[in-house]
Amino acid sequence: MSKIALLSVNDAIRIDVQRLEQIVRELGEDCAAQVIGAALEELARTLRRTTTAAQQDDLGVVVSSADQLSRLAWQVGLVTLAGVAVDVGACAESRDRIALASTAARLERIGNLSLTRLWDPAADP
Repeated sequence: MSKIALLSVNDAIRIDVQRLEQIVRELGEDCAAQVIGAALEELARTLRRTTTAAQQDDLGVVVSSADQLSRLAWQVGLVTLAGVAVDVGACAESRDRIALASTAARLERIGNLSLTRLWDPAADP
């Protein structure tokens, strides 16, 4: 009889709080809230486009979307999300579909967790 192990996934994310504070200092609270809110909406769209493209094996779209996602994430201090997006793009560029499937799944987890945490800091586990 085979033993089946249940592996739990515990993805830690890193947010550059100093980057967020810098945005607030430069733009003021109201404007910063609008800019960050718009960035979160664009991040969500780009995350969805990237993961969908990976599922559909559209490697060109994966590369371009992952690049856009990493740049947006970096701009608002979502360090872990930016790094995973770079990894996804690299897997697509090298045409490593097995690694792409794994990193795209991680991108979706990290992306959803990052967006939730930035949108609602009280949701922090």
